[in-house]
Amino acid sequence: MSVKDVIKNSFLSSDSFTKTDVEQIFVSLLAALLLGLFIYLVYRVFYAGVIYSKSFAVTIVGMTVLTCMVTLAISTNVVISLGMVGALSIVRFRTAIKDPLDLLYLFWAITAGITAGAGMYFLAICSSIIMLVVIIIFYSRTSGQSIYVAVVHYTGDDTGDKILQELGKLKYCIKSKTLRAQETEMAIEISVKDKNLFFEEKIRNLENVKDITLIQYNGEYHGW
Repeated sequence: MSVKDVIKNSFLSSDSFTKTDVEQIFVSLLAALLLGLFIYLVYRVFYAGVIYSKSFAVTIVGMTVLTCMVTLAISTNVVISLGMVGALSIVRFRTAIKDPLDLLYLFWAITAGITAGAGMYFLAICSSIIMLVVIIIFYSRTSGQSIYVAVVHYTGDDTGDKILQELGKLKYCIKSKTLRAQETEMAIEISVKDKNLFFEEKIRNLENVKDITLIQYNGEYHGW
C-alpha cells in the first residue's frame, strides 16, 4: 500500500469506534488520570514555594488527561491531526510561570499524557518513577534549611562587626548596607538549620542595636 492510499483511507475512514478502540481509549484515559494524580501528589508534597497554588495543581491533572485525549485523536485520523495542529498553533497562554520548577511539572504532565495516549504505559511509569527519585534527591539536599533575610538597624561603627560575630558558624552573606546620618541599615542573608533562630535574641540585646526584622525567603537562591 502506497503513502497515497494510506492518506486516502485516513481521510475516508469513518469516525465510528470498535469495541477494542473504546477499551483502548478508556484504558489510556484512565492511565493518564492516574499519572496526573501521581504528579499532583508529588507537587503537593514537595512544593517549597511561598504560596501553594491549588488551581495549578488541578491544572496538572487536567493537562495530563487532555494531552492524552489529543494524542488519541490525532493518532486516528489525518484530518483531525491537521485540525489539531492548526487549532493549537493559534492558542496563546498569558499566565506567567513564577517558579521555574513549575515548568518541570507542566512538561511532566504533558509528556505523561502523550505516552499514555500512545499506549506506552511502561515508559510513562518508569519516567514518572525516575522523576520522583530525582525530586526526592534534590529536595533532601535542601530540607531542614531555611533562608532568612535579617534587616538590622543600629548605630556605631563597631556594632556591625559585633552583629556578624553573633551569627557564629552560620552561613551568611551581607546583601546590602545603607548608611544614614547616625543610623545604619544592614540586610544579611542567613542560612538556618531547623529554624533555629538563637541569633535573633543575641543581636537584639546588643548595645546600639535598635531593631531587627527577619524575613523568610523560600525562593531560589545560590549557595556559598
